[in-house]
Amino acid sequence: MGCRYIKKVKNVMQWGKLILPLSSIRYYPPQFTLRNPLMEGVKNAIGAGHEVAVIVFKLSNLHDLIEQADSQQHSKLLTKMKKLFQTVVEQTVNPKELITLHDYYGEGVTLLITVDHERHSISNIDILLETITNEVSESYFKQYSTSYPIFDVGYMFIDKYDFSIQDSIYRAHRQAISMAEKREQLHINEMLFAINKIITKRSITLLAQPIFDVATKEVRAWELLTRGPKGTALEAPLQLFSVARQTGRLYELEMIVLEKILQQVKASRCRQDIFVNCTPLTLGNIRFTSDLKKLLQKYRGISPKKITFEVTERDSIEGLKNFTFNINVLRLMGFKIAVDDTGAGYASLNTISELMPDIIKIDRSVIENIDKNSVKESMLKGLLLVAKEAGSLLVAEGIENQEEASVLTRNNVDLVQGNFYARPARFFDDVAT
Repeated sequence: MGCRYIKKVKNVMQWGKLILPLSSIRYYPPQFTLRNPLMEGVKNAIGAGHEVAVIVFKLSNLHDLIEQADSQQHSKLLTKMKKLFQTVVEQTVNPKELITLHDYYGEGVTLLITVDHERHSISNIDILLETITNEVSESYFKQYSTSYPIFDVGYMFIDKYDFSIQDSIYRAHRQAISMAEKREQLHINEMLFAINKIITKRSITLLAQPIFDVATKEVRAWELLTRGPKGTALEAPLQLFSVARQTGRLYELEMIVLEKILQQVKASRCRQDIFVNCTPLTLGNIRFTSDLKKLLQKYRGISPKKITFEVTERDSIEGLKNFTFNINVLRLMGFKIAVDDTGAGYASLNTISELMPDIIKIDRSVIENIDKNSVKESMLKGLLLVAKEAGSLLVAEGIENQEEASVLTRNNVDLVQGNFYARPARFFDDVAT
């Protein structure tokens, strides 16, 4: 297909093109050849400590749409589709996070975005993808067709530890296409093998970051953070959990993480509270509460009152049939509930009003440069009032410097967490000492 296409191309400007941003359109061959703007965008994102997601949207019902289009529309169908993608992506994706939207071959487009693992949950990308595909499909149906376009979507993260960034981009792109097409081929098999190996061998590491009482400066709790096998593409939690989710192993992975947490809490005889991140998908799983009770039986002596489950506010809890029921069961068992990432979420303050959490955690995006931004300090004061009304403790996370810490102190925030106070460290070693 590629060779036949190349023979027809008489001008390089006819080749697949980078269609975003509008201010600097570039053109590339369909084999996803890389040029400086794209490479620089990826390198800059990685250099700033972020991840880069390669997202593939593949039009799966192209032939049906062509059959329904009149002869004048045939040649323009994909062009119209890609223009719709351009418009929707401009409206949906934060300009600071957008690297490029690329026409990678005839039946789809590839989107590259910057992902901050401190600001994005594993559901964050899924929500974005659903929004984009729904908007494009609705717009196309209204303007051109009697049928809705259907897209297969897959994504993968660029391995920033690879010796060659260019090779890593190519590999992530191929893997994202495999995910989109659900092909049982080498690349997707490699990912399945990797996640299955991690689950089978339980080869994860726990890091702990302390949560301090602002008034007494004492450690009140520890947030447990998960890492995959060191030095691998799945070491970072965002990659680890997103691959687990796309390969249908998310629940198993999260239960292994939870068991390992209980195991190490018992072994370390940790006296402080423990904060555990858990996706709404797992918290809403019909098996979750019964499986959790079995773990508590296995690791006797750990009081549920010492454990807080963090529900990220970036994740939607709508449509999760057993979620509310399970949350009520957890509370009856003695567990606490926290709403994480408040201020940067998918559902705004709806999650707080529905859950009435024991703890509200303010997202880093609110805390960052709060000493220089009076609007952010006003947001903080508003969240303090919300927490007081809900009967919740307030935790500010992601504090990086003294100036940010001073604002939190003068506003009487209950608890704080961030690299300014202490960086994450190995859980067992850190707690035991």
